[in-house]
Amino acid sequence: MELMARSRHAFWGDLRFLIGIALVAASIGGVWLVVSSSTATSPVLQANRTIVAGEALVSADFQVVEVNLGAVTGGYLAPQDLTPGQVAGRTVVSGELLPRDAAVAAESTRTTTIVIDSSTGLPGDLAAGSVVEIWHAPPLDESGTVHDTPRLLVADVVVAAIAESEGMLASSGAVAEVVIDRTDVAAVLAAITGGSVLSVVPVGAAR
Repeated sequence: MELMARSRHAFWGDLRFLIGIALVAASIGGVWLVVSSSTATSPVLQANRTIVAGEALVSADFQVVEVNLGAVTGGYLAPQDLTPGQVAGRTVVSGELLPRDAAVAAESTRTTTIVIDSSTGLPGDLAAGSVVEIWHAPPLDESGTVHDTPRLLVADVVVAAIAESEGMLASSGAVAEVVIDRTDVAAVLAAITGGSVLSVVPVGAAR
């Protein structure tokens, strides 16, 4: 009887020992998984410059960076995800990782660009990605020398680029290429051809 009792105690002692070893191994494995996941990185695209809505997404405008985004990594485009025919669905600022939802098919966008020659000039700090309003003062006579009170023409448009103005009729040293909704194109073109004085006003600026 005494021998059986010792054998039973030895068995349970060995079993507890094995369970302890298994728990330690599981704990070490869990720690290893946590450490591995916290240091794992994935390649994603980062904008080299500001890209405005409607502009084509091309590899030359991005660099590949290795980042650890955890569970949200799938929300950003990897190099292999960039395909021909994609355009920016919204402004992607320089240095920003390219979100998957910011890349849309070209045929789905409703924006286009138009060049505005601002009669009041352009602020020196205006750049691609700036949000502006377009104001116009319609002419009051056929001579075009007298104009009505300025009024808002298009609100919240994005500057695509700033360029030097050209031609004899250019009223300022630079012009702004802006991204506007296609539904606003007719109104802007009518203002230009109708002789309105146009002004590009940064959002938040005093009027």
